[in-house]
Amino acid sequence: MADQDLEMVLDINVEAGDWPSQVTDTRALITPILEKTLTFVDLADIKGVEISVLLTDDAHQQVLNAQWRGLDKTTNVLSFPSGESSGETDVALFVGDISLAFETVLKEAQTQGLSFSDHLSHLLVHGLLHLLGFDHEVDEDATEMETLEIEILKTLGLANPYADES
Repeated sequence: MADQDLEMVLDINVEAGDWPSQVTDTRALITPILEKTLTFVDLADIKGVEISVLLTDDAHQQVLNAQWRGLDKTTNVLSFPSGESSGETDVALFVGDISLAFETVLKEAQTQGLSFSDHLSHLLVHGLLHLLGFDHEVDEDATEMETLEIEILKTLGLANPYADES
């Protein structure tokens, strides 16, 4: 595991009105999940990171997905890495943005028989790992990323989200 003294600056923007119906305190839920995820990744000499989380709806997520990925449909989570790599000690490194679509996250949680917060937790881990350079485009990378997700989620007391996949 990586250094746990890493400082995290977290910007949360609740853009869609339905999020408070499922998450009463977004900062209290999101912060420890992202902090725990960061302890599993070696960020070398970086002393602090800044992460932006957008809690939006399916309509806006579809626009973002079409604009940035060329896919005209909504999706549960999008990650937009900043591309910054500075290790300056006095400035938090902006690693990027994570965008989550309320209706899709809710629907998936219900379909999978999960609590909303458990499914959201998995998607936050998944999104942050993307910001940190992990991917699942090829099988070898997917296995590495999923294994890390499972390990992180286990430390958060959450079940393996890939257990039922064949």
